[in-house]
Amino acid sequence: MPAALQAFAARHGSRDPAGQPRRVLVPGCGSAHDAAFLDRLGWAVTALDFSAGAVDSARRNLGDWNGTLVQADFFAHRPELPYALVYERAFLCALPRKLWPDYGERMAQLLDAGGCLAGFYLFGDELKGPPFPIVRQALEELLAPYFDLEADEAVADSIPVFAGRERWMVWRRR
Repeated sequence: MPAALQAFAARHGSRDPAGQPRRVLVPGCGSAHDAAFLDRLGWAVTALDFSAGAVDSARRNLGDWNGTLVQADFFAHRPELPYALVYERAFLCALPRKLWPDYGERMAQLLDAGGCLAGFYLFGDELKGPPFPIVRQALEELLAPYFDLEADEAVADSIPVFAGRERWMVWRRR
C-alpha cells in the first residue's frame, strides 16, 4: 500500500466527528486494492470503474467487504450523499484528454464542502498514452476554481511506470 495513502488515512481517520464512517469514492478502481485497504480501516467505500473486466477483477479481489462496487461512468455517477474523500490513483491519467475539462468540476460536485481530493498525479508532457501525464499548470487550471492545494509531496514508492513523475497531492474543496 502506498505510504502516502497510509499516512493520509492515519491522519484523517475513518470516522467523522459524529462517529460515522467517512464516505470515500475510488474512481477507476481497477482491481480495488486501495479500496480494500480503506474498507479495512473503516471508511465507507464506493469503488467505481467503467470497465466490466475491472469490476470483475475487483469483485474477486475484494471478496467479503463492507463497501459498494459499481460499474458506471464516473461522469454519470450520482451518489445519494456527497463524499468526504475522492481518492485519485491513476484515474486522471487513464482518461482521454478530451474528458479532462470536466474533471475538476465533477470532483467538486462529488465532494462535501471541505472534503478532500487526495491521491497521486502523473506529471509529464508526453502526448501519447495511456497513461496520459499532465503538466502542472494544466492540473492547477482544472482544480484551482474549486479546490485549495494543501499537500504536494514527492512519491518514493511509485510503481515503475510512474517512478519519478508522480506526486501525492491533497486538494481541499472550498
